[in-house]
Amino acid sequence: MARLIAVDYGMKRVGIAVTDPNQVIATPLTTLSPAELLPFLSDYISGNPVEGIVIGYPLKQDNSPTDMTGRVQALAKKIKKKFRDIEVFLHDERFTSGMALTAMISGGTTKKYRRNKANLDKISATIILQSFLEQKGLRKD
Repeated sequence: MARLIAVDYGMKRVGIAVTDPNQVIATPLTTLSPAELLPFLSDYISGNPVEGIVIGYPLKQDNSPTDMTGRVQALAKKIKKKFRDIEVFLHDERFTSGMALTAMISGGTTKKYRRNKANLDKISATIILQSFLEQKGLRKD
């Protein structure tokens, strides 16, 4: 089985998470700038079997688009065009930043670690990916 990659896309930073080859557990991988995203994905995919890319999809509580929704849709389009053999999924990312902060506090991370927004972004990507895995597992039943 191939891995899944998650992308938590932002204007300043992009959090990246990845599954194990069996697609059971999501793990934070890195944080990069938006300009580094496509080259990073190319490098990662050339060295690892990847089945799909899950992109956090920003929506408001009432399901209306946010100011980032269009940008994420454009990113998904670029990724689909560049990696034609890899499926791209948009997955609801509401509340992931808050959940990531709670997870870091529960995990006993230091305030210094939590203040680094890059850490928050890659944990958010991990939560997006784990949520996607859980939803995917529910659909199999």
